[in-house]
Amino acid sequence: MTLLKTLLREITGLFVDDGVLALAVLVVVGLSAWALADRRVGEGMAAGVLVGGCLFVLVASVLRAAYATRASRE
Repeated sequence: MTLLKTLLREITGLFVDDGVLALAVLVVVGLSAWALADRRVGEGMAAGVLVGGCLFVLVASVLRAAYATRASRE
């Protein structure tokens, strides 16, 4: 039973581990969808904002985790 709990906790952690990352991606997706629906930008620009924003958020999250790990070692 302990193994099952540990397995479920680890699987859940894969999706919920970094709440800031999930929230930031939702903001990028919402901003891109809003701009496209409001006809402020074309489809190509909305796709670029979506991809570029998600990549930026991912890199920022990785750097934040790396700095946190480095700071905890010192």
